[in-house]
Amino acid sequence: MSISVLLVDDHPLVRQGLHAVLSATDDLRVAGEASDGRAAVSAVADLRPDVVIMDLQLPGLHGLDATRQILAARPQTAVLVLTMFEDDDMVFAAVSAGAVGYLLKGADGADILTAIRSAAAGHAVFGAALARRLQTWFARPTPRPGGPFPQLTPREREILDAVAAGLTNGEIGRRLFLSTKTVANNVSSILTKLHLAERGQAIVLARDAGLGRPESGA
Repeated sequence: MSISVLLVDDHPLVRQGLHAVLSATDDLRVAGEASDGRAAVSAVADLRPDVVIMDLQLPGLHGLDATRQILAARPQTAVLVLTMFEDDDMVFAAVSAGAVGYLLKGADGADILTAIRSAAAGHAVFGAALARRLQTWFARPTPRPGGPFPQLTPREREILDAVAAGLTNGEIGRRLFLSTKTVANNVSSILTKLHLAERGQAIVLARDAGLGRPESGA
């Protein structure tokens, strides 16, 4: 029986390249494609693929949010992240969202095929460098809580503070000298770590914890 795969990426050339790689095998088949997060969630419900290859920076619905929604509705589908983002926050946010693997764009075709097969078999898949970073991270002693939301990084807490103050991603980016995309990635990571579905919930939770007020430094 072949392994069915859904390709999710907003760049047609990336999907075409992945399609070509998978089409050259006997045991893998492309069940469908999606170019944004919401379409990916819908496609999984309709096609029920074994594996989803998921980009993170997607229009409409971020890849992390799409991953959470997909796995909430269909936990037997394995989500394999394929992205250009390699910072620790994104890796850990993807793992927290339920992704079984994380590969960087630029991985060769053989590695991608091996990762898909491993993901379908229920195995975790990470490149060697990412695996070492995960091992190091999990080996660290758990920090003692020193304030609200200790699971967030200092940068994420700073961004959550600004979100609670009602700032848009663009306004936060200008204040912290970050790109809007970087802010959006951090906001999605915050939602994942706090097990929240939307920005409004984060605002309420953060304000209840005392963030977003003038005295908190926002």
